[in-house]
Amino acid sequence: MSRVLRALVIVLLAASCGGGGGGSGSSPRNLDNACSILEQRPGYFRAFRNTERRWGVPVHVQMATIYQESKFDSDARTPFQYSLGVIPIGRQSSAFGYSQALDGTWKEYLADGARRGARRDDIRDATDFMGWYMKQSHEELGIPMWDARRHYLAYHEGRTGYRRGSYNAKSWLLRVSSQVGERSVLYQQQLKGCRAAR
Repeated sequence: MSRVLRALVIVLLAASCGGGGGGSGSSPRNLDNACSILEQRPGYFRAFRNTERRWGVPVHVQMATIYQESKFDSDARTPFQYSLGVIPIGRQSSAFGYSQALDGTWKEYLADGARRGARRDDIRDATDFMGWYMKQSHEELGIPMWDARRHYLAYHEGRTGYRRGSYNAKSWLLRVSSQVGERSVLYQQQLKGCRAAR
């Protein structure tokens, strides 16, 4: 193999692994420890703090929601659906990225003044999107910014569904939202003693 061809292959391989714009593709290790997450991904904390300053959503609420939505995987997508158990017919929804934003809601966010070139697989944009969405939930539904459980219900069901109480018919969702609330408290406690969060 010529040196030029070998160099080209190396460049292409490096580019395919790069995950530019903050998206690393894979999750950090030890997702039960907020400090460990931030130590592995220093850029995360800057994104979380920027969102907290701009929209008022605490870092631990953002982290607990992202954990539930994508396990901090920038390329997370919903599973495929299959016809007859074998023929793929598309994904369960258009949710993608750290925040699992749906296509339609992401378009609303882009139209409402998002950063030019914003992407769902970029932690800065994903957290800003969540802050934007949760700020509206706070204003329209009166959900306190620190209440990760209720914010998760509004995030999952949409604000109209939340107003109707659609989550009350979904025992699994009530259970999951409680877990999000508990994880938010856990992360909040951990962040108090975390060097990476200073």
